[in-house]
Amino acid sequence: MQFIRDFIGVIHNHPSGDPTPSRADIEMTKTIIETGKPLGVIVHDHIIVGRNGHASLKGMQLI
Repeated sequence: MQFIRDFIGVIHNHPSGDPTPSRADIEMTKTIIETGKPLGVIVHDHIIVGRNGHASLKGMQLI
């Protein structure tokens, strides 16, 4: 028996420079996670890049 897992990471930037996740970012990520489950795709993290740093939805325990 062989198990194959596909992992993806979502990365994008906020032109405002503030990497704080918006409600839309969080909801979109949850939709991607739920859509990927039946396909065996696991979302490892969603990282938002800003001018002075980044935010990890996984690190913030939002996913």
